[in-house]
Amino acid sequence: MHKICPKTLFVGQKIVYLPSCHSTNDEASDLLLTTDVSEGTFVVTDRQTRGRGQRGNQWEAQPGHSFTGSLILSPTFLAATEQFWLNMAVSLAINDTLSPLLPNGGLTIKWPNDVYVYDRKLGGVLIENTLQGYNVAQSIIGIGLNVNQTDFGLPTATSLLLETPIDEGYQLPALLTTLCEQLEKRYLQLRAGQRSVLRETYLNHLYRYQQPHRYNAEGQPFTGTIVDLDPLGRLGIWVAGEVRYFGFKEVAFE
Repeated sequence: MHKICPKTLFVGQKIVYLPSCHSTNDEASDLLLTTDVSEGTFVVTDRQTRGRGQRGNQWEAQPGHSFTGSLILSPTFLAATEQFWLNMAVSLAINDTLSPLLPNGGLTIKWPNDVYVYDRKLGGVLIENTLQGYNVAQSIIGIGLNVNQTDFGLPTATSLLLETPIDEGYQLPALLTTLCEQLEKRYLQLRAGQRSVLRETYLNHLYRYQQPHRYNAEGQPFTGTIVDLDPLGRLGIWVAGEVRYFGFKEVAFE
């Protein structure tokens, strides 16, 4: 999986391949502390034993059948209050990578940055930022995607192979190559200040956007419709005649 030649300026030009590790995010963090790491370095592994997901969950991936990796970026142009813009760019890059492989549709981004096909999770992103003053200094972008895995402990999980079966399965190096190219494209778009395009595209690919559904906040269930995303990345839900904004962990999907 580490021998690729993406058509990029920097993303994926250096691949650090580990046959096995606890967490690619942790490995990327150690690299930043101990070596001079170039922006765009991608740490990838075949077997991650302690992968982390959002909300402190553990990311389960069958060795050799899924993609697990962490990208190192230096988005110093982002203020600390603008961190969610990177989430948007990364989530859209993943969407750009996977959508041609899912001709039946159903691919969406579940806020803040999970990858869904209809109502089942295909992957997720965990971004860990280091701040310097009022700006982001370094970002470690952990990405986990279910590719050729077909057995899951949860009925709400899915994979590329389950959604679009092919006899030979999907080639992880080819997938990583495309992912690097799409990540750089969206990252450069963000760096160039094309935020309105990113925001509009993100909303149009958002899970449950403009659809009434059930949610839960502070133990209280309610019906609402996702209609907006504010500059801090808070989710705007239309509830009882007004838009209420929720930060991460303040609202749960039901």
